[in-house]
Amino acid sequence: MVRFAFYGRVSTEDQQDPAASRNWQLTRARALIDGHGMVVKQFFDIGMSRSIPWKRLPEAARLLGAVKAPDRSFDAIVIGEPQRAFYGNQYGLTYPVLQHFGVGLWVPEVGGAIDPDSEAHDLVMSVFAGMSKGERNRIRIRVRTAMAAQAQIEGRFLGGRPPYGYRLAFAGPHPNPAKAADGRRLRVLEPDPVAGPVVQQIYADYLGGYGIFAIAQRLTADGVPSPSAADPARNRHRSGVAWSKGALRTILTNRRYTGRQVWNRQRKQESLIDVEDVALGHQTRLAWNAPDVWVVSDDVAHPALVDDEVFEQVQRRLSSRGTRTPRETGIRVRRPYALRGLVRCSVCGRKMQGTWNHGRAHYRCRFPYEYALANRIEHPAAVYLREDAVVEPLDAWLAMAFDPGRLLTALAELDDTPAVDTAAETAQRELVECDRLLARHRAALEAGADPQMVAEWTRDVRRRREAAEAGLRGRRTDRPRRLEPREVAAVVGGLGGLLQVLRRADADDKCELYRELGVSMTYQHPERVVLIEAAPRLPVDLVVVSEGRRAHYLHG
Repeated sequence: MVRFAFYGRVSTEDQQDPAASRNWQLTRARALIDGHGMVVKQFFDIGMSRSIPWKRLPEAARLLGAVKAPDRSFDAIVIGEPQRAFYGNQYGLTYPVLQHFGVGLWVPEVGGAIDPDSEAHDLVMSVFAGMSKGERNRIRIRVRTAMAAQAQIEGRFLGGRPPYGYRLAFAGPHPNPAKAADGRRLRVLEPDPVAGPVVQQIYADYLGGYGIFAIAQRLTADGVPSPSAADPARNRHRSGVAWSKGALRTILTNRRYTGRQVWNRQRKQESLIDVEDVALGHQTRLAWNAPDVWVVSDDVAHPALVDDEVFEQVQRRLSSRGTRTPRETGIRVRRPYALRGLVRCSVCGRKMQGTWNHGRAHYRCRFPYEYALANRIEHPAAVYLREDAVVEPLDAWLAMAFDPGRLLTALAELDDTPAVDTAAETAQRELVECDRLLARHRAALEAGADPQMVAEWTRDVRRRREAAEAGLRGRRTDRPRRLEPREVAAVVGGLGGLLQVLRRADADDKCELYRELGVSMTYQHPERVVLIEAAPRLPVDLVVVSEGRRAHYLHG
C-alpha cells in the first residue's frame, strides 16, 4: 500500500468555504488512489493566492520540507485538482524536486501517477498550470470591469474607509440576492455632522485667498481635530497633533466631495521579488494611478459637500500655484537605508525619513514644513542625522557584545532563552476574541436583534477567525535546525569576527538584523545624541551614541 500526502489550497479568489473546499478536493484525491493506498498526512493552504510559489506557501513549504526529510511518513503526493496547486511555471519548478527525492505525484487528470518520462503527462500538467493562470486573469478582469461599471453607472460605494467629512450609512439590502440572503447590506456615504462643515470651510478659505499652510495653522489653533486625530483607531501610525499640508491637499483634490463616486485611484501592482530568482514569484503592492484612468460616477451618488464649480475653481488655483521646476523623469532609484523605520525625532515623536545627500544616507525630520506650527511644538526647521555617525558605533557595540571572549557565553544565553512566537500568540488571542464575539452575537440574536445585522457581524468575525487559524497553521511550518553556539562561533570566527561581518553586510541585511535585535532609536537634536534601545535577550540592553562617535553603554 502506498502512503500518500494530500495537498490542496483555497483562496479568497475562489469565494468558497475553506472546509467545503478541502472536503471536495480530499474526496476527489481519495477516489483517485482508491485501491492503491491511503492518505496519511494532509497539507492545505487557506487564504493564499494561487500565484504564490510553493516555497512561500506555508503548507506547501512544509510539504516540501517533509519531502526532503529522510524519515518522511509518505511515499507520494496526491492532489485533488492541479489548478489549485500549480500556476504558470510552478509545476516545472516543483516536480523535479519531488522526482529528485523519489516522491511520486498523483493527479486525476492523468488517471494516477505522473510518468516523468511521458511527454503527454508533462504537456497535460503544463496546460493545466497555464489554465490556472488564465483563470486568475479572467477573474481579475471580470471583477475589475464589474466594479468599474458599478462605480461609474450606479455610483455604488465599493468599500474602504470614507473620506474625511463623510461617514457610512446603510441603504437597504444588498442588490445581489445571494449576498442579501446572507445578511449583507448596501452602504452609502453621508455627510458627517462634525467633519462635513470643516471640509466646506477649507474650500471656502482656500478660495478666499488663504494658502494651505495658513489654513492648517487656523484649524490647529482653533482646536479642530485633524483627520488622523478624528479617527485615531485607524491612524495609529500618525500623531494627530496638528493639521498637515498633505491632509489638506488630499481634501482639496478629492472629487468625491462633489457627490460623485470615484474608484480606481490605486491599483495592485505585482513585481518580481528578486529579478535574479524568478522562482520566488511576485509581491503585490499598492500604486497610484494617473487621474485619467480614475473611474468617476456619471451622476451624483451621495450628498455633495461642495459643488462642481467650487471644486473646479480650487483645482485651477492649485495648478496655477505650481511654480516649481518639474523634475526630470526617469527610473526611480531605491536607496539602501540600514536604519529604515528605526529612528524617531525626540521633538515631535515622528519617524525620521531617509534621504540621500552628498552620496551618503541621512535621516531628516521637517515637521514645521509639513505640519502647522500652531500646535506649539518648538521644532527646528529641519533635523538631519547622518547614518554612518550611528551605524559605525552601533556595530562596534554589537561586536563588543559578541567578541571572541564573550561570544560563547552570549550565544548560550540566547540559546537558553525560550523563543517567543509573537505572531502565534497574536493569532491565539484573535481566536479567543472571535469566540467571545460569536457568543455575544448569538446572545444578541436570541434577545431579538436584527437577524440580517447579526448575520453580517457573524460573517465578519468568522472571516477573522479563519484568517487567524490560517496564520496559526503557517507558524507550524518545519523550521531548519538551529546552529549550536560553537557552530555559530566557528562561522563568525571564520569570517574574521562579527565586526568585519557587519561592516561587509549590505544595508538591507543590517536593517533586518537591527529589527531582530529590537533596536529603536531616538535622535535628541538639541544635545546631538542618539538614544538607542534594544530588546534582545542580551546582557547589554541600552546604548547611547553621540554624533561625535563616542559611545556610552549601560549594562542591564
